[in-house]
Amino acid sequence: MKIGIVGAGNIGSALAMQLTKLGHSVHIANSRGPETLKDVAEKTGATPVTIQEAASHGEIIVVTIPLKNIPDLPKDLFANVPENVPVIDTSNYYPILRDGRMPELETGDLTESEWVQQHLGRKVVKVFNNIHAEHIPTKGLPKGTAGRVALPVASDDAAAKQKVMALVEELGFDAVDDGSLHESWRQQPGTPAYGADLTADKLTGLFEKLGPKRTEAQHAEYLANHAKLEREMAAKSSS
Repeated sequence: MKIGIVGAGNIGSALAMQLTKLGHSVHIANSRGPETLKDVAEKTGATPVTIQEAASHGEIIVVTIPLKNIPDLPKDLFANVPENVPVIDTSNYYPILRDGRMPELETGDLTESEWVQQHLGRKVVKVFNNIHAEHIPTKGLPKGTAGRVALPVASDDAAAKQKVMALVEELGFDAVDDGSLHESWRQQPGTPAYGADLTADKLTGLFEKLGPKRTEAQHAEYLANHAKLEREMAAKSSS
């Protein structure tokens, strides 16, 4: 396939490398221009392009940039992209370390990807947000292998979700349906699924236990969990 990646950070680069190894044609972009991506191109095998070129290249498009930068993307980025092209969102809300406070994401009314979907003006597929970037090239296993890591996939577009789930499987992970974007809170930071590298049966069981609708108690608990994690990360980086 032709796959466009907007964002050349840890997740974007890891995906580019693995997808290129699988034989896909990958175009990758960042906000600073293709001339700044020479090292990424050498490491991943992807072709550096502009953001607009990455978006127009894909049969699947991956948007993997800091959440706070989503509104800065060109408003017409997907104007000429067919509606049947899935747009993957990998973003996470990190208010302490990176994004600053975004009150609309702290009320519990919107999930992170619902907010992204509103800003992009396209239905998105939430995936690759709950796995460490370094695990993308190291933890993929053949289908049926015991202990294979599962990744949750959520979207309001059933056809796009199926295409993306097939790509997840190709990368060596079991794809678990996490329902609609409104249910994707179950894979956000602070939840038991975040960074846990669970198998498909355990991830499915966790989602059944959590239920589809986020309660106020769950929302408060997971915000607190994530804040603690961010503080620990900040302390570690400053030491």
